[in-house]
Amino acid sequence: MKISFTIVMFFLLQFQVSFSQDRVYETCTDGFISSNLQRIDQVIESAVREGEIPGGVAWISHKGKVIYNKSFGFANIEKSIPMETNSIFRIASMTKAITTVGILILYEKGYFMLNEPIAKYLPEFKNPKILIETDGNGNVLKTKPAQKEMTIMDLLCHKSGIAYSFTSEELRNVYEKAGIIEISTLEPVTLESNMKALAQLPILFEPGSKYHYGLSTDVLGYLCEVVSGKSLSQFFTDEIFTPLEMNDTQFYLIGNKKNRLATMYSSIDGGALIESKGNESNIKIENPEFPILGSKTYFSGGGGLSSTAADYGKFLQMLLNKGTLKGKRILSRKSVEFIAAPRIDTNNDDIPDRGLAYRVHTDIGKLSGLGSIGTLNLNGAFYTASWIDPEEGFCAIFMTQLRPTKSTIAAKFRTAVYQALK
Repeated sequence: MKISFTIVMFFLLQFQVSFSQDRVYETCTDGFISSNLQRIDQVIESAVREGEIPGGVAWISHKGKVIYNKSFGFANIEKSIPMETNSIFRIASMTKAITTVGILILYEKGYFMLNEPIAKYLPEFKNPKILIETDGNGNVLKTKPAQKEMTIMDLLCHKSGIAYSFTSEELRNVYEKAGIIEISTLEPVTLESNMKALAQLPILFEPGSKYHYGLSTDVLGYLCEVVSGKSLSQFFTDEIFTPLEMNDTQFYLIGNKKNRLATMYSSIDGGALIESKGNESNIKIENPEFPILGSKTYFSGGGGLSSTAADYGKFLQMLLNKGTLKGKRILSRKSVEFIAAPRIDTNNDDIPDRGLAYRVHTDIGKLSGLGSIGTLNLNGAFYTASWIDPEEGFCAIFMTQLRPTKSTIAAKFRTAVYQALK
């Protein structure tokens, strides 16, 4: 008698959801209601059962103590590989916070000032040109000279005029024709060669004049390389990962870590989960096996890192602690405050809603859910989410691997966390 794949998966998921309840799970009554924390289980288990997500990991730290660290569902559905609390995820734009901290480490050491032109250190970016016209096939027909040079601060604030191909209709074909790498590549491309190619292309507007999300943080990653004299990977290892004991955070996976990488899935228009081929959304990767395959020479400061929930949690805890973790200082207290200060208006309503790397809650009345003033939020394109709530003294992470998707599980996780506060 044949048993349908759907029935088999139903029983596997039932088993996995039940099994996940026995994993690492610690509650703390100081600040949170233990019984209400268990609602997180119900919310995520429901999303797994209904096929909304393949699986995931949720993590919470309160007042420096990990109070919740739990896995659900599958890292790979087809192979029945369970999600584990040490499963590794592509964190995409959550990389930007680490690059931003790297820049401020160098700034604190006196290597540069933030209001200096980037061309002082990366001369290929001197005399930027503003795009006027293309032919739609990636050929630039007309530009005009910018009136000012882009600064390091412009790059930190995404006010450089540099775009992503998926955020600019005007530059999409130009970037693609020039072979600009945005996250990963199978080819032996370096950050240096890619950024030098980017520097030859026009920008969208006068530097410093407005916000546009783009490859600015990758340029900052290249600045880290030039100033430190190290690859971005080595610089992060020396200055951030080793001091914080972030042993599972890296650009490329080797050894047994490859077996811990969660599989990327897609859900087109909210349909059934399918294993991603890397081209289902506007953010394309050459191979969904990234960061395992390829030459492993390209280090994207804007989106290339992979990590575990617990490992990335150490980075969040360091920021929540105003720059220190376990007696090791990464940044000064004032630099952390500098990151968290709302300074960028991303909605064109004259109200700053973004600091450096992070979105910042400035008005509870404008939130669509629960939260606190001063909370820092940063998500990744492949469905990883994180936030730091200084007012309540906690930080939280939810990670899965899914794009595109119509899932709301990250928002539901957020609600479940806040409703558990005393």
